[in-house]
Amino acid sequence: MDTGKIALTAACLVGFAGIAAARPVATFDHVEYSATEASAKTPPDAFRNPVLPGFHPDPSIVKVGDDFYAVTSTFSWFPGLPIFHSTDLVNWKLVGHAIDRPDQIDLSGLGTNRGLFAPAITHHDGKFWIVNTCIECGDNFVLTADRPEGPWSDPQWLEFGGIDPSLYFEGDRAWIVYNDAPPGEPQYEGHRALWMQEFDQQAMQVLPERTLLVNGGVDLSTKPVWAEGPHIYKVDGWYYLLAAEGGTADQHSQTIYRSRNVDGPYEPGPVNPILTQRDLPPGRPDRVEATGHADMVQLDDGNWWGVFLATRPFAGQSTLLGRETFLLPVQWKDGWPIFLECGEPVPPVVPKPDLPPSVGDDFSGWRDDFDAVSLSPEWITLRTPQGTSHIVHDIDGGTIQLEPGAAPAGSLERPAFIGRRMRHHAAQFTSSFELGSEAEGDYAGLLAFMDEGHFLTAGLERTGKSHSVVVRMRKDEGDAERGEVIHRAPWTGNAIQMRLSFDGGTAVASWRSNETDGWQSSPAIDVEPLSSIHAGLFTGLVVGPYAVAGS
Repeated sequence: MDTGKIALTAACLVGFAGIAAARPVATFDHVEYSATEASAKTPPDAFRNPVLPGFHPDPSIVKVGDDFYAVTSTFSWFPGLPIFHSTDLVNWKLVGHAIDRPDQIDLSGLGTNRGLFAPAITHHDGKFWIVNTCIECGDNFVLTADRPEGPWSDPQWLEFGGIDPSLYFEGDRAWIVYNDAPPGEPQYEGHRALWMQEFDQQAMQVLPERTLLVNGGVDLSTKPVWAEGPHIYKVDGWYYLLAAEGGTADQHSQTIYRSRNVDGPYEPGPVNPILTQRDLPPGRPDRVEATGHADMVQLDDGNWWGVFLATRPFAGQSTLLGRETFLLPVQWKDGWPIFLECGEPVPPVVPKPDLPPSVGDDFSGWRDDFDAVSLSPEWITLRTPQGTSHIVHDIDGGTIQLEPGAAPAGSLERPAFIGRRMRHHAAQFTSSFELGSEAEGDYAGLLAFMDEGHFLTAGLERTGKSHSVVVRMRKDEGDAERGEVIHRAPWTGNAIQMRLSFDGGTAVASWRSNETDGWQSSPAIDVEPLSSIHAGLFTGLVVGPYAVAGS
């Protein structure tokens, strides 16, 4: 392939390629994903949670006509802030990203758990709005778009601190409600408050005066922690304030307040929390944990539904899938909304809302032969593309080509890596690739990445005049940035088919020459240390092609 062709095809890798790369040396001709766990039967008039499986935390939702749109957090992944569409709330299709241009946000050098936190989406006066936080980039900002698919505007930075902002519109006025430090000195660790500032839509800026809505949480005397993710709704003359509380781990919950005035005072409901799983027995079937960070929407028939994040641990609080997006009906009792009664578990099967069916993405399996004009928007990479790319999409050849760069997966630089979310506890990723390098230590393979301190990779490594199959894992800061070698096997040639298989807290790396050969496999690998509970809680496993230059 000549450099002109590389330059041409690099432009097709939207958001990844940037400047044309040097001649790539690791060539991947496909990646395939399949769930290997048994799929439980679901009645045709019901659905099974989560509706967005895999790493999709902090959901926010808006209804526009007969359509629903949702957005979730992405932290330091690019493109960021995925936009999903549905007509039935159950089946969702990825239609774009709000952050899909390198000049919108600079995520360079940020840890995987930093970057873009908790977006909130709304629609007003024919325009879509997202408010979001990137603390290291300049705190809070607002984006707008005429269409949910984009293009979205460049960020307009807002003059307030804190996190988790959301917009509420009423008539010609608008307000932003958000989490920030409490007035005065915090009384305890995790003491936060919910604040409000009016938003000037013409100036695209908040007005300077701010109003305290909630100090601490439902009951300050109990020392509630991390009141966050607030949203405001107006129903029957009341303003309802929905907010998370308890932190995003096993104590997570959702709370409700209301007021006759948009700026308060807000009183907590007679029943709080209105959603939590923290007091339920650990041995229950179909266990769901960490429920919270919800948003609600009203249907045309008057019924309400809510999306929220939760986890599905395979043991304890451990999951490789991260926080996922769930859906439940919201009931109203005596003027107050409630997701689940106290002590009620998240049901595994839920009757569908009465809505026209939607065609959503198939999360059970996929195969990408890299021969389409552009890559699937499901592919993401770490941090913002800057300068020369190490990733090239060759449409004619039907390949993804990676030039091994100096940045290993454990660094805060941008490695040569693209991946897609794992969505099932039992699943496998398979790829065929060649490592054409003659440089000592050059490496290419499949990377299963939770964050820069927690990952597993299996691939080919150049060793002397030959190659070896090498499996590495990094599970704490003391491990090498390339990961510690946990298995090595000899290999002849520079082409291989590689598979990473997961089943709960166990993984196996397998490899073979071609489709007719039998698989060789590593011993079973304990990957529970890669779980999100050990890696900052925020993200889930992302898996795909990876390459790194020798040391």
